[in-house]
Amino acid sequence: MSGPVEKEDVVSTSSSYEPAARGAADLAAVAVLLQIGAELGVDRFLDSGDGFTAGQAADAAGLPAGGVEEYLRALVAADLAVADAAGRYRAAADYADRRYEAGYVSWAMSANYPFVEHARSFLTDPAGAAGAHPRDGRRVAVSSRWVGERAFYPGVFEYVSESGARRITDLGAGAGGLLIRLLLQDPARSGVALDISSAACDAAREAAARAGVADRLEVTERPIESLVEDPGPVDGAEAVQACFVMHDVVADEPLFAKLLGTCREALAPGGFLAVVDAVSYAPDPAERRFSALFTYLHANFMDIALPAEEQWLEKFRAAGFSSVRCLPQPMPGSRLFVAAK
Repeated sequence: MSGPVEKEDVVSTSSSYEPAARGAADLAAVAVLLQIGAELGVDRFLDSGDGFTAGQAADAAGLPAGGVEEYLRALVAADLAVADAAGRYRAAADYADRRYEAGYVSWAMSANYPFVEHARSFLTDPAGAAGAHPRDGRRVAVSSRWVGERAFYPGVFEYVSESGARRITDLGAGAGGLLIRLLLQDPARSGVALDISSAACDAAREAAARAGVADRLEVTERPIESLVEDPGPVDGAEAVQACFVMHDVVADEPLFAKLLGTCREALAPGGFLAVVDAVSYAPDPAERRFSALFTYLHANFMDIALPAEEQWLEKFRAAGFSSVRCLPQPMPGSRLFVAAK
């Protein structure tokens, strides 16, 4: 029916949004705003939890103060930051919660944007597309940290911490954040951070120095596959931890079997291997959508076929570990596998 709209027929838009649509809109806005902050280099000020001025952030990032001020005003309007009368900003109380949620969107859309934008190329010429359209390693690292700090690092940290392990090796340690936390918790702990990236190793050394644990942390720039020939970094470790790095070599079954066997042999008596990684197409309704995306992207754009949960377990058993446990983690499709010597 058509006709004039009476004033009483107009519904206020402030209450007309469906909860699901509002949630989706909020998540999209937060993800993009925080991604912009990461690109600008302002995120480290927000992550610190301390107060700062737009000028301080602008100077550190080498950006115009006016542009940074406008970005921070948007964060305040979005309730992601607060400002005081003196013009100092800091992250809102629930900033960490919103950043964690945004991490999934950031990883899916920003870290993997080359796959999305060039999907046809990857399906028709995988090798050529992989060379022409690489992922941005920094974006991968940022989004992985946003998710990992809530979704899988805590599980490893708690398990290793409660085990009482004193000598720890972190495979694919990145900037060493997880290992440094463990060293700070117990002054009797020492560790080895192994990573293939020179930039990550440099960052780990700098972070260890800032935290005052440089004398207890050895940083080694090597691929994890090199352990098969030289197990030095894991020799005598009471705990070897690895977060989302084992899937890079799992497809080469002979090499992966040797790698697991090397780690088991090198572990100290009573030691264990703690591996966080993803399973293929997790069927649980609470996991299946993100797991489907994660599995599909790895298989079709990264040439990584993720094992199913039972396949992961069988690989650890076949390597001779005496017992293997599987503990689901908050990130959909992720598992913590604990394999004891």
